Amino acid sequence: MRTHYCGTVRKEHIGKTVTFCGWVDRRRDHGGVIFVDLRDRTGVVQIVGDPERTPEAYKQADALRNEYVVRVTGTVYERPEESLNPKLPTGEVEVYAETIELLNSVRKQLPFQVSTAEAENVREELRLKYRYLDLRRDRMANNIKLRHETIKAMRRFLEDEEGFLEVETPILTKSTPEGARDYLVPSRVNPGDWFALPQSPQLFKQLLMVSGCDRYYQIARCFRDEDLRADRQPEFTQLDMEMSFMSYDEVIDLNEKLVAHIYKAVKGIDLPRPFPRMTYQDALDRYGSDRPDTRYGLELVDLSDLMKDSGFKVFSGAVKSGGIVKALPIPNASKLISNVRIKPGGDLFKEAAEAGAKGLAYIRVKEGGEIDTIGAIKDNLSDEQRQELLTRTDAEAGHLLLFGAGDADTVNKTLDRLRQVIARELNMVDDSKINLLWITDFPMFEWNADEKRLEALHHPFTAPNPEDLNDLKTARALAYDLVLNGNEIGGGSLRIYQREIQEKVFEAIGLSQEEANEKFGFLMEAFEYGTPPHAGIAYGLDRLVMLLAGEESIRDVIAFPKTQQARCLLTDAPSPVDKKQLKELYVSSTFKPKEKKES
Repeated sequence: MRTHYCGTVRKEHIGKTVTFCGWVDRRRDHGGVIFVDLRDRTGVVQIVGDPERTPEAYKQADALRNEYVVRVTGTVYERPEESLNPKLPTGEVEVYAETIELLNSVRKQLPFQVSTAEAENVREELRLKYRYLDLRRDRMANNIKLRHETIKAMRRFLEDEEGFLEVETPILTKSTPEGARDYLVPSRVNPGDWFALPQSPQLFKQLLMVSGCDRYYQIARCFRDEDLRADRQPEFTQLDMEMSFMSYDEVIDLNEKLVAHIYKAVKGIDLPRPFPRMTYQDALDRYGSDRPDTRYGLELVDLSDLMKDSGFKVFSGAVKSGGIVKALPIPNASKLISNVRIKPGGDLFKEAAEAGAKGLAYIRVKEGGEIDTIGAIKDNLSDEQRQELLTRTDAEAGHLLLFGAGDADTVNKTLDRLRQVIARELNMVDDSKINLLWITDFPMFEWNADEKRLEALHHPFTAPNPEDLNDLKTARALAYDLVLNGNEIGGGSLRIYQREIQEKVFEAIGLSQEEANEKFGFLMEAFEYGTPPHAGIAYGLDRLVMLLAGEESIRDVIAFPKTQQARCLLTDAPSPVDKKQLKELYVSSTFKPKEKKES
């Protein structure tokens, strides 16, 4: 059908006869000579229909329209100097068509323009409904290629350089609802029983370590029935890894080499190693987040000890109630951030409220270090407290200090959110930077206020720090997350591999021995047959590719994504099924659509 791809012809092909297959990107009639930009997945080449040199092909070119599928045979020529196109890899050559065969036409009006030259902003709903057309466009085509190159780099490094085996784990598995909601699948041949789609291959990859597999990886499909946002999907892909007989530092070193290899292979960038490390507590203290963006400053300052005895009851009361007081110092902000924006109704106040804050206190620093504010803060601080406040926050003339007071979680969330918004607004974020950071020393557990119990911060198979075994409830985990420019791209840990420790962890999260055996008995039994020390990590492939591509949503690096309502607009899924199918599965629906009100 063809001898070359459209984007591959160069000067060395001049004089050769070539055949292409592809889509008409656009057609232009220049004074009797017709130019056709022919496109395939490798790029675009210019086809010429000349009424004198190629009269038959000229007639065929005249009938072409955008997105027609054609096969073109012709001879490669050097472009005239005035028509060279340095923006295209094929911009030094053109092909005089000898024959143009129409393979298929477009029979309906295009819902949007596909051609790069005629590109338009298109609503995402329309792009997803006609995804096969959207995938022809440069942006999406390049993102899908980038995704492929990223996966290829992962495979080559893990297989060729580090001796990993790719092993597929089951998609139909057992429900273990410890994290997000499972997607459930009823069993026809085992009436009343259910499979679950895997939220991750966690248990199977640990069992592979028991089996002696030693080094496992998988480009794994995972499923979570949870509320969605820009960087989440109900089905997603992760690079899953597990390794036996490796220390904490060896695991981190191997993964740094993997990420550096990906950046070199995909982007041509050499990353400096080792990546910096920061403890979980240090990250919360300084940035209010366990995935801080370290490309800019705006670090938080804890003032709890200073404010606990202040006359400002909002601050002192928060500390006495077990909370904290923190400040976000913003330099040179006096003229850029008005009081209106900070007060109720203002955009920054709304950002704080959405993070859970009930209010947003602030002060400004004038010339000479004088504090200027409207309200009770200034009047309820002693001269010593004011001076200490300025010293700790390094505040100078022009500084704006935003305060958070209350429980630690709300204060951190509020100031982290404000920090990110303000950094963008003040152009403090250098998008050319690649700041990778390991977060370490996570706590094993966090308190679930709704269920009144501890739950695993990562998952209950994470190994506790050996120094903390006497009190698991306050233990640190041997866990590590990799953060890229404020986005968690991977996370993992050393695993529990001894039954007695695993049982203690289940007990700590309120899982009875009977429940533990019912849900995870097969894993704990495996621990009694010689389980090696092992560790693992999983990378969010969609999120990593999103960041490599410079996109803001993972939907733009997935070929056929779901919407934020977990729907596929292309196929209109999910959709009702025949009652006969439900009967075979012993399932019936209790859903009752809301009755429409008569107008």
